[in-house]
Amino acid sequence: MKFNKLEITDQIGELDVVYKYKADKKNRPIIRSSNDAIQVIEKLFKVDKLGLQEQFVVVFLNRANRVIGSTHLFSGGITSTVVDIRIVVATALRLVSSAIIVAHNHPSGNLSQSVEDKKLTQKLKEALDLMEIKLLDHIILGHDQEYYSFADTGEI
Repeated sequence: MKFNKLEITDQIGELDVVYKYKADKKNRPIIRSSNDAIQVIEKLFKVDKLGLQEQFVVVFLNRANRVIGSTHLFSGGITSTVVDIRIVVATALRLVSSAIIVAHNHPSGNLSQSVEDKKLTQKLKEALDLMEIKLLDHIILGHDQEYYSFADTGEI
């Protein structure tokens, strides 16, 4: 069997990663605390659905904790949402993130972290650690601008 280089590259294509930022690098926020993170995170949630369904968002950061990008990644039901850790990690790798902050809301407004919230945080931290990406915080949003920070309570 003959190997034809031209045919192979035509079939599979070539991947090129390009970054196009909407804001100038120096104008992107720097996250130094959970309060700084909330300023970015709250804009990612669909406000009209905060009391209806769980949403999960991620903020991607560079080594200086400057925001590279952010996204509303998953939505679920009234009591939970499925978070695929592989998608979170793959997105962080694609953006060459040094750290991330994740957040989700509790439609009930209750800020208490569930057993599932704790397990997700631990699994996400372990997966990111393998790639040398830091999980800086996991924030739970309630109602009326209230939130719970895993980092502020020393749980990360």
